[in-house]
Amino acid sequence: MFRSRWMLWAGILVFPPLGLVLWWMRGGVRPLARIAGTLGICVVAIVELFAVYGMRLEWNGDMKLSGVSFETRRQRDARLEASRAAAAPVETARTIATPVPARTSPRVPPPYWTDFRGPDRAGVYAETEIETAWPASGLPRLWKQPVGGGYASFTVGEGRAYTIEQRRDREAIAAYDIETGRELWAFAYPALFDEILGGAGPRATPVYREGLIYSLGAKGDLYCLWAKTGKPKWSKNILADNAAENQHWGMAGSPLIVDNMAVVTPGGAPGKSIVAYDRLSGEPVWRALDDRAGYTSPILATLAGRRQIVWISGQRAVGVAPENGALLWEYAFPAQLDMNCSQPVVVDEAHVLLSSSPGPGAALLEITKTGETYAARAVWQNNRMKNKFNSSVLYQGFIYGFDEAILACIDPKTGEVKWKGGRYGYGQLLLAGGYLVVVTERGDVVLVRATPEGHRELARFSAIEGRTWNIPAIDNGLLLVRNSSEMACFRLGPGAGK
Repeated sequence: MFRSRWMLWAGILVFPPLGLVLWWMRGGVRPLARIAGTLGICVVAIVELFAVYGMRLEWNGDMKLSGVSFETRRQRDARLEASRAAAAPVETARTIATPVPARTSPRVPPPYWTDFRGPDRAGVYAETEIETAWPASGLPRLWKQPVGGGYASFTVGEGRAYTIEQRRDREAIAAYDIETGRELWAFAYPALFDEILGGAGPRATPVYREGLIYSLGAKGDLYCLWAKTGKPKWSKNILADNAAENQHWGMAGSPLIVDNMAVVTPGGAPGKSIVAYDRLSGEPVWRALDDRAGYTSPILATLAGRRQIVWISGQRAVGVAPENGALLWEYAFPAQLDMNCSQPVVVDEAHVLLSSSPGPGAALLEITKTGETYAARAVWQNNRMKNKFNSSVLYQGFIYGFDEAILACIDPKTGEVKWKGGRYGYGQLLLAGGYLVVVTERGDVVLVRATPEGHRELARFSAIEGRTWNIPAIDNGLLLVRNSSEMACFRLGPGAGK
């Protein structure tokens, strides 16, 4: 019976390892046929692992295989839904979940971490002092729970933390009580962006401004929502609106609120690469440039005495006038596959640091004005600080960031490396009170002293599990971390969470 043809096929289809044993037990099979059959059974086994058992490959920031998982996206979604249902019933028949009343609080802190990477998008927390003597078990945890897929960070306003997630075939902009993690509302709309390296989910962090949330999905869906209720005020798809094609890894630039405008970077048809919409009505104000988008978010800075929007596209760094989008200066900075992902760092009133990998490395630009004309020149350019999809910070005249997967410190005036140390994978970091709060690629939180004298790791603990590329956020003494499956909140210093 075990040598019969029907048993062989049953073994191959139901349990390929058994089929492989039966195939080698069969007599009268020529060597080449036996090898070909073995390869065919192996192919069937691999297909079943992916299609039946939900196997998926996980890649690190160096695009190397880092692990294998057998939890499907459907299973993760079910786990998330069970978690939310246990905390508070959510309507599933409507687009907007019924808002859940927030906890009664005698004081709602004033808005602070309202933007991508915090104030001025600089990655610096300076609201309160932080605790630096961490217990061996780690910082006190307020809550930890599942979250939908994607690579957005958090912003905070009105005592709520806002992010955007992938939930089944919909993107969901969600608000959570920052102290309890309880979901207060979620606004979902049909959108599913998925690719083999990063997986499914939106990439750009929502922004809070004066009671409104501005959120951009991976497929270009731009929404303005009321922060208290999650109800939409206006929306549009910036790719369709500007005749643009999506980037390989999706739209990743967070909207920049400038005056009464929401500035986004669709990288559209000629003259439509960077676009400003009226932030209250959604009507277009101006369109400019011809660049492909890249993956950075625009920032607002004052350089050479001129207030301007600084943006790194897939091919160059530019400064544009916020009032009309006119090009002030440019500097060629082309990246492989348009992978300019890290944020520009304003060093002083005349200099800005660029960094990219794979591609041009790092460069310090000097922005000058002659008459009415602005220009950018490189003070230096080298490969000693190659940010990939993480961004550096400035502290007391020195730059701290990831040179690929190794933490490093450089002197921005000269490009000289002061030190390299600490292999945290392709993690993320923020500056807080003279210290670097590092989130590693595997979900650990690490405290490192920000000093040019050398790498000094002071504390470390495991915060969340799984590949973590999301940038952390800090507001009112609370540290928020997330990845594509978990999110958590820890008490880092005094504030509402104390």
